[in-house]
Amino acid sequence: MRHGVTREVRAFLSEVRFAIVGTLNADGSPHLTTMWYLFEDDELVFNTTADRVKTRNLRRDPRVSIVVHDGYRYVRADGRVTVVADPSTAQDDIRRMAIRYHGREEGERMAREQFAKQERISYRLDARRVYAYGF
Repeated sequence: MRHGVTREVRAFLSEVRFAIVGTLNADGSPHLTTMWYLFEDDELVFNTTADRVKTRNLRRDPRVSIVVHDGYRYVRADGRVTVVADPSTAQDDIRRMAIRYHGREEGERMAREQFAKQERISYRLDARRVYAYGF
């Protein structure tokens, strides 16, 4: 995502917002999900359980489109994800996301009581195309 992305766009993506992640169903129709994300090392990182529709979609076709918006300001990033299937990395990612969205105490509790019991997978997107509007 390094290509031509401004400091203002990086700051926007670093703030706590939700992402809409789009994958492709087997029939070619879109599958959209509102998700937590991290923006680190110029990549968008999201995490899900192994049994979700988006996981099946990404196994078949790693192309995604992600939109992070605030009204009329938005960033759309398109590309192919890299799978991070290492269980400890995926668990650490979801723990950090839970803390980001719910604060340290609640995030740690969620990681321990809910997410640690799940098979988690992280995905990293170093976007090939980035569109920013309203900046």
